Amino acid sequence: MNIKLIAIGKTDNKQLEGLTSVYIKRLGFYIKFDFDIIPDLKKVKNLSESQQKEKEGKLILDKITTSDTLILLDENGKQYDSVAFSEVLQKYMNSGIKQLIFVIGGPYGFSPEVYNRANGKISLSKMTFSHQMIRLFFIEQLYRGYTILKNEPYHHR
Repeated sequence: MNIKLIAIGKTDNKQLEGLTSVYIKRLGFYIKFDFDIIPDLKKVKNLSESQQKEKEGKLILDKITTSDTLILLDENGKQYDSVAFSEVLQKYMNSGIKQLIFVIGGPYGFSPEVYNRANGKISLSKMTFSHQMIRLFFIEQLYRGYTILKNEPYHHR
């Protein structure tokens, strides 16, 4: 199974980029992982919130095939602890899907079209984090999930 994370907008914080790269490299020992960044929209001052979500939504949906399983990182999604999240990953691996895609939306969330296409939603916390930090947190949790599945000491139960 391949896992892909799609995010809107680049990270301008070099420390966060560096830490994210560390976990992407570590993930490579367990799975094929792709991190796809969709560039920020230009001239958003002239767009309404819904127009911005619609444009971002089209860019997201252009990167997804009909056979992909799409999970949105969304504040209204289901919350898991790390062990339960690793079990979710195991279920997806056992299901035989080829590509599992997680998406971090833009500043206003997702368009109705993206919500309609999604196979599920996950929330990392009830707290609000910057989109740049969520990338690091989520990739670290993916890594943690695989170390749990392999019964490795990174996650202490």
